[in-house]
Amino acid sequence: MNMSVVEIIKLGQRYMKLWPERAELGQYFADYRAIQVGRFVYRHFPALAVTSVLLQVYFGSVSILPQALVYGLFIASIPVQALVMLGVKADKHLPPSLASWYREGVARINEQGGEIKLSVHKPRYVDLASLLNLTYQHKKQ
Repeated sequence: MNMSVVEIIKLGQRYMKLWPERAELGQYFADYRAIQVGRFVYRHFPALAVTSVLLQVYFGSVSILPQALVYGLFIASIPVQALVMLGVKADKHLPPSLASWYREGVARINEQGGEIKLSVHKPRYVDLASLLNLTYQHKKQ
């Protein structure tokens, strides 16, 4: 789909939040590792950017401020880059083998009386994350 950069970033955030934090998923899905890295970067790099600027200015001089700001902006842009990459991945359609597994999972949940409204026609990775999230929420209850 044609999406703006802001929409891609929002989709990346949604994808990152939907994906369950379960270590066993790392054995089956390559995206699990990317999600974990994205979460780490999203949590810790803004503070690292501020710390980087402050330390360079504190131990350097005021003349180093432009260089410190460039480093800080670069480090602060890494979480945005991660969200863009996750958003692009979330918008891709599932490969046929994974799509059939996804459809079976949706059918199984609907058979159990769980009436979920997930796309079964050309599912995307964000739909897979929603299904996994629903499945693990169901297991907690």
